[in-house]
Amino acid sequence: MPTQSYAEAVYQMTHHSHLTLSVIIPCFNEVLSIEEVLNRVEAVGIANEILIIDDGSTDGTRDVLKQIEAQQRPNVRIIYHDHNQGKGAAVVTGFAAASSNVFLIQDADFEYDPREYPLLMKPIEEGIAAVVYGSRFLGGPRKAMNFWNMVANRSLTLATNILYNAILSDMETCYKVFRAEVVRDMIIHAKRFEFEPEVTAKVLKQGIRIYEVPISYNGREWHEGKKIKWTDAPIALWTLLKYRFVN
Repeated sequence: MPTQSYAEAVYQMTHHSHLTLSVIIPCFNEVLSIEEVLNRVEAVGIANEILIIDDGSTDGTRDVLKQIEAQQRPNVRIIYHDHNQGKGAAVVTGFAAASSNVFLIQDADFEYDPREYPLLMKPIEEGIAAVVYGSRFLGGPRKAMNFWNMVANRSLTLATNILYNAILSDMETCYKVFRAEVVRDMIIHAKRFEFEPEVTAKVLKQGIRIYEVPISYNGREWHEGKKIKWTDAPIALWTLLKYRFVN
């Protein structure tokens, strides 16, 4: 980790002890994984609140969530969308409801490992970053992803870097961590997976440099319920282009 400046050291001393964490879990049709993902998040032991936003599930996920509610698990809140709107809409609902001063996005499947939260939080705790992304392309262990998925990810990240003068390695990562003030009042229009490029574009346009840390990745297959499609890539590219020139 880089040597802290005096200002960063002061920031750490005045802010570190007051950090609280909200984990936001957008969820749609994840009946086989949602409870275990929640168990894993709770086991890490650093989340002050866990918000599950069910985005109109129809596969029995809501029955599991009702059982979780009946258990009255501390710090767990569940919000239900009346109908499916998309991951972006679920995350925006989570941002509006979260009460901590740090927000972390967690998918409701097993692709990402909550045991890496301390690694993701460290740059924020040390006062050297306001936004942290967990990168799947910085050397962490990973299951080999589909070649064309990798090409799409790399291409969209390259477009991000060109358009916004950045050096990111993984714009499309799920693991995005924000100081709450960065995104709490941000107007986000995305409903689906174009959330990733929109929020990234708007963070970078604020002049905020995104800090990346390496994470592991256990990508799931299409038959296991992976939801993002190749058709989301051109939408993401258009989103990057649009927000380069409009707010």
